[in-house]
Amino acid sequence: MMSLNRRSTAKKHNQSRSLFLPILWIALLAASPKSVFAKDYVQAKVETLEVTSTNYAGQPLSYPQLGTPEVTALVVHMPPGSSTGWHKHPVPVYAYMIEGELTVRTENGVEKKFVKGEPIIEVLNLMHNGTNTGKETASLVVFYTGFEGVPNVIKAEKTAVGAESSR
Repeated sequence: MMSLNRRSTAKKHNQSRSLFLPILWIALLAASPKSVFAKDYVQAKVETLEVTSTNYAGQPLSYPQLGTPEVTALVVHMPPGSSTGWHKHPVPVYAYMIEGELTVRTENGVEKKFVKGEPIIEVLNLMHNGTNTGKETASLVVFYTGFEGVPNVIKAEKTAVGAESSR
C-alpha cells in the first residue's frame, strides 16, 4: 500500500510541475523588457514607403547567396551636377533620399528621378548612372546587403563608360 501512495504523490508532484513551467514562462514573458518596448512601438507612427517585388527598372528582386553576409551602410552627399559614373551592383542595394534629387539612367534606357523622402530599390547587375539634376546637394542613405569579399560596386570599363554616356 505504501508504494501506491508514493506513486500517487509522485504523480501529483509531476502534474504540479507540468503546470508550473508554462505559468512560469508566461510570467517571465509578461515581465520582460520586450513588453515595455512593444508598448512604445505601438505608439510610434509607422509610414510604409514602398512594398514591391521589383526594382525601379522592373527587374524582379532576388537575393543572391555569394558567401558570408555583410551589410554596409553609407550616407552619400552629391553636389549639384555630379554623377556616380556608370556602375553596377552584384548585391542588393537599398537607399533613401534625405534631400535633393537624383536622376538615375540604366544602360537599357530606363530613367527615374528620385526626390527627398523616396526609397530607391536599386537595380541588380545592370549598368546605371546617377546624376544630381537638382540645384542643391543630393543626400541619400545607402544600404548594401552584400557579402564578405564581394564588391558592392563594379565600375564600368572606360570604353563602356563612353559608350553608355552617349545614349
